[in-house]
Amino acid sequence: MTEIIPADYAALLENPNYGHLGTIRPDDTVQVNPMWFLRDGDTLRFTHTTKRAKFRNLQHNSSMSLSVIDPENPFRYLEVRGRLIAVEPDPTGAFYVVLGKRYGNAEQTPPPDSADRVVLVMSIEKSTKQ
Repeated sequence: MTEIIPADYAALLENPNYGHLGTIRPDDTVQVNPMWFLRDGDTLRFTHTTKRAKFRNLQHNSSMSLSVIDPENPFRYLEVRGRLIAVEPDPTGAFYVVLGKRYGNAEQTPPPDSADRVVLVMSIEKSTKQ
């Protein structure tokens, strides 16, 4: 992974920074939204539901891109590109709770839409940085 993620940028993915996840809509325009995420080796994991546009986008085109800005220096960023490689059911919202706690809410509980929750798993295939 060191050849894809520069060592001096890895903390941007390992720390609880917000990322901006881009996917491609069925009309080939880009949708970008802020997202919680967790790096898991050479993948990124996101919580989502099967009822939202981003999930439908990924069914149409599995390409994904995440950019993370360094909170200490907004001119420094990392972008990783890859694709959706797995969708894991999460009907209890357990991963949502994990991410909520990672992002500072020690009392995080499952969301009301837990029945529709999934974990989106993104491969990390390329990166750019500044």
